[in-house]
Amino acid sequence: MTSSETNSGVSGGSGGDSSGDSGEGRGEGPDPALSADRLVSPPTSSDSPALPASPAWELLLPAASAPARARGRSLQAALREAVRSGRLATGTRLPSSRDLAADLGVSRGLITEAYEQLTAEGYLRSGRGAGTWVGGAVRAAHPRARDLAPRSPGARADFVPGTPDLSLFPRAAWAAAQRGVLAELPHPDLGYPDPRGLPRLRTALAELLARRRGVVADPERILVVSGVAQATTLLGFALHARGLRTVAVEDPGSPQHDSLYASAGVATLPVPLDDEGLRMDALRATDVRVVVTTPSHQFPTGIAYSAQRRAELLDWARSVDGFVMEDDYDGDFRYDRAPVGALQGLDPERVAYAGSVSKSLAPGLRLGWLLVPEALADEVVERKRTMDLGHPTLDQALFARFVERGDYDRQLRRCQRAYRERRDALVAALAEYFPGAAVAGIAAGLHVIVDLPKRYGPREDFHARVTAAGVEVRLLTDYTHARAEHDADGVGGGGEEGNGDGDVRLVLGYAHLSPARIRDGVRLMARAIAV
Repeated sequence: MTSSETNSGVSGGSGGDSSGDSGEGRGEGPDPALSADRLVSPPTSSDSPALPASPAWELLLPAASAPARARGRSLQAALREAVRSGRLATGTRLPSSRDLAADLGVSRGLITEAYEQLTAEGYLRSGRGAGTWVGGAVRAAHPRARDLAPRSPGARADFVPGTPDLSLFPRAAWAAAQRGVLAELPHPDLGYPDPRGLPRLRTALAELLARRRGVVADPERILVVSGVAQATTLLGFALHARGLRTVAVEDPGSPQHDSLYASAGVATLPVPLDDEGLRMDALRATDVRVVVTTPSHQFPTGIAYSAQRRAELLDWARSVDGFVMEDDYDGDFRYDRAPVGALQGLDPERVAYAGSVSKSLAPGLRLGWLLVPEALADEVVERKRTMDLGHPTLDQALFARFVERGDYDRQLRRCQRAYRERRDALVAALAEYFPGAAVAGIAAGLHVIVDLPKRYGPREDFHARVTAAGVEVRLLTDYTHARAEHDADGVGGGGEEGNGDGDVRLVLGYAHLSPARIRDGVRLMARAIAV
C-alpha cells in the first residue's frame, strides 16, 4: 500500500477535507444530497427542484482499480477529466471523502488528496462546512481531432494534378531500411542535428542530384527540409532579411508560391510566359531582383525553357545582382526524351534549387532539399535552425540509406514505368472521346495540358457540366494570376482568350489513376458534354 493508504486515518482527519463531514459533526442528520453513490447538482433557486443525480463511482471505478502506486494519480486524473469534459457539471456537489472512499474501496486519504489537489488547480471549490463542489473556472471541452488534410472530393473521376500514386510507396524496402538504420545509427546521432541535415544524407543527396539532375552539389550548401514548401518559406525569410519585398513568379504558375512567400512578408508579382518560358521583356520591365521558376517542366503549361531563355534568365539575374529560385517539382519524370538538366548547374551562385520526394515517394514524408547560393547560405541555415532545429534524424538516416543502397533509383524507375503507361492511356482516351483535342506537356511530369476545340466551350459551361457528372478537373485559368493584363498571344494567362480554337484548356493530372479509371473518367467527361 502507498503511504497515503497506510496513513489514511491521519489524512482523513486533515483540515483539507471539508467535503461533507462537517454537517455530521454539527450533530445534524445525514444529508441525502451527499450519498456516497450520488453527485448532485444544486437547484438553481430555493424553490427549483434538484437536478437528476449521477453515480459518482461509475466515473472513478477504473481509476480505483489501478495499481496501488498509481492509484492516487489515476483518481485525480479521472476526476479532473470528468470535470473538464463536462460529465461533472459546474456546481455539482461531490460526496464526502469518507463516503466516496468507502464506495470505491480505497483509503479516505486518497480521496482527500484528490479533492485538495483539484481544489488547488481550480477544478473544485470548497468551504468549511459547505462541502466540495465542481468549480466554475472550467469550461467543458469537447475535444475533437479534425482532419484538415487535403482529400479527394469523392468524385467519380479526379483529374486534379499534384498527387502521385501513393500505392507505389515501397513499403517493404522502406521498412528494411528503417530496421537497418535503427540497428546501426550511433547514439549521438539521436541528438540535435546540424540544422542543414545529417552529413551522411547531404553527401548522398549531392551525389544523387549531380548524377540525375546535373546540379553543382556541394554538401556544405545543401539543406534537408520539410519539402519544397519549407524551402520556399526559408528563402522568403532570407530575402526579406535582405530588404527584398517582392519576387516575380510565373503566370500561369503554382498558386502555392503566393501564400508561401506571403507568410515570410514577401509579395509576388506575376510575369507572363511565351513558348520558350518566362517573357524576358516583361521581367525586365519590373524592378524585382528575384524570380521563381519551374524551368525544366513549367507548371502548369508543361513547357521546358529553351536554352536561349535559360541563358537570358541567368544574364538578367547577374545584371540586377539577383537570384533565380528553381522549383524542380517533378524533374525525375521524363518519358520520351533525355531529361532537361537543372538550371542551377549553369550558375550555382545565382540559382537556389529545391526538390523533394513528394512525387517520387509520398508527400506525407515531408522530406526535401534546398541548394542555396553562398550569398544566402548563412541566412537560410540560421532561419532553419530557429524554425525547427533541423529535420528528424531518423528520417534523414533512413533516406540516406535508401539512396545509398540504390533503392531510390529503383523506385524512380518503377514510378516512371507506371506513369508513362498512364500518360499513354490518357492521351489515347482523349483522342478517342475528344477528337481534335491538342495535348501538350506529355514528355515529362505527371499532368498534361489539353486544348479542346471551341465546340466544347465556353469553358465555364464545360466545367460546370463535367463537375455535375462527378468529374473533377482544373482549368488552366485556375492557375493564372493576372490574365487580363497579358498579351493575347502569350502562353500564360491572357493567352487563354486568343489561342485559336482552344477556348477550353484543361490541366489533367493522371499519376494517381489507373489506366482503366483514366479511360472511364474521360468517357464520363465526353458523356457529360454530349447531354
